[in-house]
Amino acid sequence: MGFLSVAEVAELWGISERSVRNYCANGRVPGAFLVGKTWNIPADAVKPSRKNAKTSSTSPLLSRLIEEKSSKIKGGIYHKIQVELTYNSNHMEGSGLTHDQTRLIFETSTISPQGESVRVDNVIGASNHFRCIDHIIGHAGDALSEALLKDPHRILKASTSDADRDWFAVGDYKLLPNEAGGHETTAPEDVAREVRGLISSYEANRAPTLEDIVSFHVSLERIHPFQDGNGRVGRLVMFKECLRHGITPVVITDDTKLFYCRGLSRWDKERGWLMGTCLSAQDSFKGWLDYLRIPYADRGCSELVARSVISAAPPPASRTVGTKAPTARRPRQRRPPYRC
Repeated sequence: MGFLSVAEVAELWGISERSVRNYCANGRVPGAFLVGKTWNIPADAVKPSRKNAKTSSTSPLLSRLIEEKSSKIKGGIYHKIQVELTYNSNHMEGSGLTHDQTRLIFETSTISPQGESVRVDNVIGASNHFRCIDHIIGHAGDALSEALLKDPHRILKASTSDADRDWFAVGDYKLLPNEAGGHETTAPEDVAREVRGLISSYEANRAPTLEDIVSFHVSLERIHPFQDGNGRVGRLVMFKECLRHGITPVVITDDTKLFYCRGLSRWDKERGWLMGTCLSAQDSFKGWLDYLRIPYADRGCSELVARSVISAAPPPASRTVGTKAPTARRPRQRRPPYRC
């Protein structure tokens, strides 16, 4: 796939170069990326349609994220998500960075190893993950596509040691067969077809629930389309789809990894493992929103129920806002858990 300059795209689309740069900066051109101060735009990129402010249905959370990202506001929900989602998702995949180190990289672009050795890949991985979150915020309202799977992978793996390996396809589907937790995954030559089918089936549902989004995540994990980074990309996409459909997002934490991974492996037999983990994580996220006074609305069986800290009705006794839902005791495991 070739790339065009801002000037070439401006002439092609019949708009100013400034408008092209604004589209790219706001994340409205899938696949566009910066090299230094120069935008590289896919040759097959489509001109974004103009948004009608009167019909915009952006959620309060997404609006706040866009505002805080643009204004570089510290200590808000954007700051919180960058640190929590990056630390937990990377730590689940073996990163040795602590929570404080992750926060310091985000806040100051520095790190204090305190006498400990720190892998360069871990630092680059954290920085890249921050950029991935910016990317999905910019594309939160877009329909799911192959580009919205490949672009986060390209950003995530840029400048890492994996990018130097001939057999590792950065920003593209795997070249070699791989396994996930001892389970076979889709063969490389079948990945594109299966991913397209999965996206087509998912997009046919105009009003997905959290369970539908989680189910998509499980299916994508089983395909395992990339050589590495599948879990992180999958959790980013799950977060994006929650933002897109006005559902309170889920941040899977490292301390629930065993429940999460067991839930992935047992999804066909017992969905409660993974859904319970996700609902608990969602409750914790609602606690952040309550504290920061950000209203949220979640789709129930037949309606949207808006809740905010300012005018909140008493929550149901079984699910207290801001607290984790009780989870079933995990049975003793006699073999290593499902690795994701």
